[in-house]
Amino acid sequence: MSTTDRVPEHVPNDLPDHPATATDDRAALRRIQFGWYVNDWANAAFSATVLTVFLGPYLTSVAKNAADAAGDVHPLGLSIRAGSFFPYTVSFSVLLSVAAMLLTGTVADRTGRHKELMCGFAYVGAVATMGMFLLDGDRYLLGGALLIVANIAYAVSVALSYAYLPGLAAPDERDAVSSKGWAYGYAGGGLLLIANLALFEGHDALGLSSGTAVRICLASAGLWWALFTIVPLLRLPSRAGVAPERAAAVPDQPAAGSLRELARTLRGMRRYPLTLLYLGAFLCYNDGIQTVVSQASLYGSEELGMDQTSLVAAVLLVQIVAIGGALLLGRIARRYGAKRTVLGSLVGWVVTLALGYLMPAHQPAWFFALAAMIGLVLGGSQALSRSLFSHLIPAGREAEYFSVYKVSDRGTSWMGPLVFGLAYQLTGSYRSAIISLLVFFVIGFAVLLKVPVRRAIEAVGNPVPERL
Repeated sequence: MSTTDRVPEHVPNDLPDHPATATDDRAALRRIQFGWYVNDWANAAFSATVLTVFLGPYLTSVAKNAADAAGDVHPLGLSIRAGSFFPYTVSFSVLLSVAAMLLTGTVADRTGRHKELMCGFAYVGAVATMGMFLLDGDRYLLGGALLIVANIAYAVSVALSYAYLPGLAAPDERDAVSSKGWAYGYAGGGLLLIANLALFEGHDALGLSSGTAVRICLASAGLWWALFTIVPLLRLPSRAGVAPERAAAVPDQPAAGSLRELARTLRGMRRYPLTLLYLGAFLCYNDGIQTVVSQASLYGSEELGMDQTSLVAAVLLVQIVAIGGALLLGRIARRYGAKRTVLGSLVGWVVTLALGYLMPAHQPAWFFALAAMIGLVLGGSQALSRSLFSHLIPAGREAEYFSVYKVSDRGTSWMGPLVFGLAYQLTGSYRSAIISLLVFFVIGFAVLLKVPVRRAIEAVGNPVPERL
């Protein structure tokens, strides 16, 4: 039986014996899965085009236009290097997203309005991203404000989308479904990057300046995000975590008590120390992953001397390789288990960062090789981490727990950009900044190695997959 044909075993939803009804239910599940995949396809444009490629170098150049003779800018009266403005802004935005994710996840679980909140935040982020077309001259503060709004909206929307995973696949099939979702995301982000690369390369022929071309590329990510969010808006059920035909049986509650419920959730997580131990491991290594993704283009442009065309081509290569990487690591997990596969991917990340530190400047071939290595481990490590965590959540608390998970994903990823920015601030070298991220992968590997995943799943009362 294929992934799309199997009904989640943990959901109290026994299929009727009548073959026609069973076929209808399987078809409905496939439609919902497709809507969930397309949600990754939609929001990956923001991650790839905005965070990973264009905004870092462009916002840094805008900040440099506003810098004083010493090369500093002064947001809110603070003096910081123009080259550190982008990583500091990313760090600040994800700190603000912590409260937003936790509170919204609690509201979603109480009211059953997961889809409405997820898509609502997606459209807020899309509008803010389209507003980046106005970013020119020395408007670095406008760019920072739009980045903060868009990044918070992106974090909340993605956290709510993760809550759907436990209701989309049986425990033994969840790695494959999660990996397929990541593959859709990289395919969507890569397709838009191809179009943006063509636009940027042809900007002279179109009578556009390079800055205008970049601003169009940034705005296109918001338009893409808004357009394809229509699909999950139409196909996903309002409530996440349960089969759609059972959603009506789950009572909704008023949103007014969400703060109290959030406090109870955070206190209640202490009853599951093994889940918290896994979150601690994920907090460390994924902080490194997120920082590499968000700062790679800045490292490539400022330290390795890559031009904008090479940066876009390299990130496009990451997107393409990551599709195969996510599916490949998903297959490896079927044989060796998700935990061991993730541990292997972390070794790959350490090797990749070490090679990035030693890489010669002005050598596009080496830079493309580094991009291919990142793509190979990127999708699989994140997809399998997501599916592994889905087994560690008590039933009915999906959005709340995945909001805490996304705090480890986005909310605590302020540490990596902060370390990266401080290393550059102190040394003036992006090589020192990139190698400083090794500590996140080493600590994350050591902590994950100690997590007894089978006991952690049994502790929350979920069925244990055959392979872990």
